[in-house]
Amino acid sequence: MNQLPAAQFAVELARIASERKSEDVIVLDLRGISPITDYVVICTGTSDRQMNAVADMVIEYAKKVGDRPFGHCGQDSATWIIVDFVNVVFHTFARPHRTYYDLELLWGDAPRLSWQRSESA
Repeated sequence: MNQLPAAQFAVELARIASERKSEDVIVLDLRGISPITDYVVICTGTSDRQMNAVADMVIEYAKKVGDRPFGHCGQDSATWIIVDFVNVVFHTFARPHRTYYDLELLWGDAPRLSWQRSESA
């Protein structure tokens, strides 16, 4: 289990992805919609190297806040990397794979969490 509340943890993962140049970063609230997880973070990577670096940073951040992934996969091919923290699942896709799998459509009725910091923060 995450040491941070799941929503806050998901937001921090989104911020890490954005700060590391991921594109189209979203956080979906799946509570009551999916029995698999509470929140999902989805982003698009710009290269294999960038996607792997973001996944590594997400795992490093989790360890820093007292958590670790239940599992992760995809770093060998870097077309779709998943890091599973049980109540938050992080996805980074290469653009063609994000378009193909279209998780936003799959969970189209899920509310999106605002994760960007305000200008005054």
